[in-house]
Amino acid sequence: MRIKDTYENTIVIQKSIFITRIFRVDSISMVEEKLAEIRKKHYDAKHNCYAYILGDNQEIQKASDDGEPQKTAGAPMLDVLKKNNMTNILAIVTRYFGGILLGAGGLVRAYSSSVSECLKLATLYDTKLQTKFSLITSYQGYNTLLKVIPYITLEDTSFTDQVLITGSLDIDKYELFKEDLYKYKINGDTLTKLGDFQVEVPIEE
Repeated sequence: MRIKDTYENTIVIQKSIFITRIFRVDSISMVEEKLAEIRKKHYDAKHNCYAYILGDNQEIQKASDDGEPQKTAGAPMLDVLKKNNMTNILAIVTRYFGGILLGAGGLVRAYSSSVSECLKLATLYDTKLQTKFSLITSYQGYNTLLKVIPYITLEDTSFTDQVLITGSLDIDKYELFKEDLYKYKINGDTLTKLGDFQVEVPIEE
């Protein structure tokens, strides 16, 4: 799952202030840019801990405790992202120390809950595969297509002596589409598959 926007949340635990931001990132350079931005903004903070995941299969993962005891900040933040099946995401938690030591267990809970609470604010998106196609048909075939095949998206239509259609549909409906073109006599012989691509769709709660 992915996010598209930036979200921010603040919690206070034992007088320490934890400011969490989650960003949509698509490259390591974007990660570095956001980290530099937050470090500059919160130059006076005790810690700017982070975790990020990149790639369709979550193949790039990294976390940093930024001075907190080992595995008490970045690792639990990363665990939250992984448990929520997130990718292309960067979480940064800025901590202003409140003078009270939280202990290892307290830090793990603080950093993990900070990211969890921030994720609750986010609109989440999942990816699905679609196929782009072109089709040449008659005006009658075009009108029939509009009436009986609701699961395609028309992207471009050119009208001459025939109708040239470019559109897309979910990849798992492509075979059904071919069958329907012949079933409704919409000149299925001219159907051309132009390629597959990913789209992001919001997850309904």
